[in-house]
Amino acid sequence: MPREHAFAPHRLGPVLVIVVLALVALLALRGPAWWQRVYYPLRYEDSIAQSAERFDVDPYLVAALINAESGFDEEEVSSAGAVGLMQLLPSTAAEIAVAVGIDGDIDTERLKDPEINIVLGTRHLADLLARYEHTRTALAAYNAGGGNVDSWLEQSGDSSVGTTLPFPETEAYVERVLSEVDRYRELYPDAF
Repeated sequence: MPREHAFAPHRLGPVLVIVVLALVALLALRGPAWWQRVYYPLRYEDSIAQSAERFDVDPYLVAALINAESGFDEEEVSSAGAVGLMQLLPSTAAEIAVAVGIDGDIDTERLKDPEINIVLGTRHLADLLARYEHTRTALAAYNAGGGNVDSWLEQSGDSSVGTTLPFPETEAYVERVLSEVDRYRELYPDAF
């Protein structure tokens, strides 16, 4: 039986796919700024800036959180029922709406309104930052819920979550948001 050539098309195909994907990933991380902005979009700057100032939160943190939660897709609805740019559950959003003075029902459609979602999500983040004091812990609570984080803190006896979280998804989420804050500062230095 003749031996196949090392450069046979069925062998080169997967290698080429891997090379192209690696190149795209490299460009997303360290390519030209215009290319990186495709992966790190920024919209609703005025709403982010106003809400961040109102609730004393870093606007770049809000932008990074929005990108991690929804990729700036205001129509996003998760399988858990979280809605909009900042992926808020309607029940959580309704409680926050009362606190910030937004009247009317807060339903799924209303949470798709970028301005409402950003105000409510930024206030929620501000509340978590005040409650937990550490950004890493507040982000873990934003993703996994305050009850889970309280349980983790109680078990560890610490006031903040460590570098390893019990939920791998939450750990990846926290790391992503924290790294994207710096990326947003680099790519959009004059946005806020």
